[in-house]
Amino acid sequence: MTDALKAKLKTLPSAPGVYFHKNKQGEIIYVGKAAVLKNRVRQYFQNTEKDPKTAALVAEIYDTDWIVVDTEMDALFLESEMIKRYMPKWNILLRDDKTVSYVRIDMKSPVPYVSMTRQPLDDKATYIGPFYAKTTVATALRILRKVFPYYDKPYDGKKTLNTDLGLTPGIEVGKTTPSEYKKTLRKLIRYLEGEREKLIKEIEKEMKIEAKLEHYERAAELRNQYFGLKGLKKKIVFSDKEFLNISSDQALKQLQKMLDLPEPPRRIEGYDISHEQGTNVVASMVVFVNGVSDRSEYRKFKMRHQKNDDTGNMRETIERRLKHKEWDYPNLVILDGAEGQVNAVKDLLSAAGIPVIGRDKSGDHTKNAPVHIVIPDAKEPSGFRSVIFSSDSHVAKLIARIDDESHRFAITYHRLLKKKALFK
Repeated sequence: MTDALKAKLKTLPSAPGVYFHKNKQGEIIYVGKAAVLKNRVRQYFQNTEKDPKTAALVAEIYDTDWIVVDTEMDALFLESEMIKRYMPKWNILLRDDKTVSYVRIDMKSPVPYVSMTRQPLDDKATYIGPFYAKTTVATALRILRKVFPYYDKPYDGKKTLNTDLGLTPGIEVGKTTPSEYKKTLRKLIRYLEGEREKLIKEIEKEMKIEAKLEHYERAAELRNQYFGLKGLKKKIVFSDKEFLNISSDQALKQLQKMLDLPEPPRRIEGYDISHEQGTNVVASMVVFVNGVSDRSEYRKFKMRHQKNDDTGNMRETIERRLKHKEWDYPNLVILDGAEGQVNAVKDLLSAAGIPVIGRDKSGDHTKNAPVHIVIPDAKEPSGFRSVIFSSDSHVAKLIARIDDESHRFAITYHRLLKKKALFK
């Protein structure tokens, strides 16, 4: 630790916030949140025994910056925003996938409910995240529910204990309407997405207008929201004892080593074909950046030649994808398929300088089955080498996650086309 950093750490405030560890080049390598910045950040540099990965991170820290916020809740959501913006390697490459979660709200539903999930679906619902501490986010949602009452299960019209406690909007007892409830949910979404200060000012302004109009019941609801949000500073969302745990996923580095890549594959694209006996043939392209799915980059293809030919369909898909120069090229392509699918496209991808592997799912299809991949290798008589990973290994989890997502996205599109064909 440099003298400059030692001096800087003495100025750490006793306030909630988000901190940024940087390396010698000024690159942000880790983003974290703290109930008390002074206590949390200093933990990294105490002479206590650390696991090897934590010690490796600390050895890389050259400088630390921080942002002070009003509440622990603000720190929680700001941390998520900053991780998505900077993609720090110690957050992304070494994260524990079990802690990554999203808040899901389906605003198209007549009466939406709020839930948490690890995997967003292509179902047009609103997903907020990813967040990197599921338990902490769940605690935050419980606190926010007192400000913005919501349903946490599909609505069935029945009164429950949560109705009496004021934790539901009360549609079931005529307290409000579905349209008013959706207005409340939009405020919750805005809060979760970071519009906290603006939202508080708007609620205060609306509260005063409703009071002048003598709409006292509505003004009282807005008053509760206003003071509820202002009072969040008193709520304890996470403890100072919560500390860095980077005992997990190094899948991208394992892929780099296994495939002899110059660096960990930042952008990975996964492909799958879906059809029913050669009809409604479609292909999916899913994109993972630094191990995290980027749904804005997903693409789907309807095959020009409708036929029961997975290898031919895969080749058409890759040919069409490579023509889109405006899409960033991937550092690795993962196909749902074995030697046949990989053989069909490896010349195209090789010409573009993109490595490719296939996931062979023949045989065991159970959830805990080993993950079997095939890798082009000119040194092997067959032209391929085969590698099998246990299902609980980090690299197996990443490959399975990408492949499962490409399969889900393809199936969803295939079913959509099939449904449309039925109504023609």
